[in-house]
Amino acid sequence: MTSPFLIGAGVALAVLVFFIINAIKILPEYERGVVFRLGRLRDHDYGPGLFFLIPIMDRMVRISLRTVVHDVPPQDIITRDNVSIKVNAVVYFRVREPQKAVVKVENYHYATSQLAQTTLRSILGQVELDELLSSREKINDDLQSILDKQTDPWGIKVSSVEVKHVDLPETMQRAMAKQAEAEREKRAKIIHAKGEQLAAANLASAAAELATQPVSMQLRYLQTLTEIASERNSTLIFPLPVEIFRSFMEKGSRDE
Repeated sequence: MTSPFLIGAGVALAVLVFFIINAIKILPEYERGVVFRLGRLRDHDYGPGLFFLIPIMDRMVRISLRTVVHDVPPQDIITRDNVSIKVNAVVYFRVREPQKAVVKVENYHYATSQLAQTTLRSILGQVELDELLSSREKINDDLQSILDKQTDPWGIKVSSVEVKHVDLPETMQRAMAKQAEAEREKRAKIIHAKGEQLAAANLASAAAELATQPVSMQLRYLQTLTEIASERNSTLIFPLPVEIFRSFMEKGSRDE
């Protein structure tokens, strides 16, 4: 028969092993432990590595220090110029002070998510659509600054906020397409007008240059005839300017 002494020793050993197993804690490099002893917060964070807690008396909350990538769901927003759009964003944040993240807020991840949604609606409701599309970097910086300031009491550091997608109504997309097309047509007309102006200036300069030497006009005329003849036309009819015979007429009058 087993003696009561051995039974008691076995029970005591089992209890001791249980306490030792529950007292040993190991945390990886990216985690910290916030410990409450009899309900009171300990004055320092635990980890990483191996450490011991007092079973039953100590309770530990694990907090990850890695950056969290939170996808803000699409938000219905009316811009300052009364355009209804849907906007979603991405928020990058991490826990900087684990004790504040546990004590100051019930669920820091949920709280940061809700704050990001309300801040996104508030900030984008104060800008016009053109500003949202053209100055996105400035808006991202404003969102990051506001979120970081509001989450600082929770021990949260918001490192970046990026507006990911802006969903425009179909009517607004058509209107913007027409605007872009009209802008392109305006640029094309301006370029064409500048080309015509430049061509006219060059023609005027060429005409003035030809006017200084009347013979050059005759040579240009003969060159044009040569270009026309190269097209292998069967019949070629062209007017003969009087200037070609003027020199011969003047020579004949002198001979008389």
